[in-house]
Amino acid sequence: MQYSKDEIQSVLVSNATIQARLDELCAQINRDYKGRELLLVCILKGAVTVFADVLRRIEIPCSIDFMALSSYGSSSKSSGVVRILKDLDHGIEGKDVLVIEDIVDSGMSMKYLFENLETRSPASVKLLALLDKPSRRRVDLKADYVGFTIPDEFVVGYGLDFAEKYRNLPDVCILSPKVYE
Repeated sequence: MQYSKDEIQSVLVSNATIQARLDELCAQINRDYKGRELLLVCILKGAVTVFADVLRRIEIPCSIDFMALSSYGSSSKSSGVVRILKDLDHGIEGKDVLVIEDIVDSGMSMKYLFENLETRSPASVKLLALLDKPSRRRVDLKADYVGFTIPDEFVVGYGLDFAEKYRNLPDVCILSPKVYE
């Protein structure tokens, strides 16, 4: 990838480390849901990369669906107002749902989403977050499956973006403050 040192400060989590952790998480998910069918829900757009890698590792029967939420726009800080931009295509009543998210920061989007999904009477709803940034949490929320707990840095790559750029980086990288300040 051709991004300059002025843009990317450093690699926080390498792709090899991500892949090894996803092997572990998905082995646990396969054990936890053995004998059941799972609905994997990808939160667009940031979670697409981790979603595809998780999907390929799931060994139990599963189906997929997609949702899109917005609380950032093109800013580096959440507005605190969560909107559903794209809802599920199918009902989830009685289903085991695993939401796959790229990063949990303030937790506001996921709290809103989980409250919304619970009204639809699923059998269960759990969360897999590739990245967790608990130092920024504004609500009580804990992911069921966490890839990595990270410091309070603005990260991009492996699906995460800033203003729709950097998603194609293979690693999770710290974005230089010069880019977003």
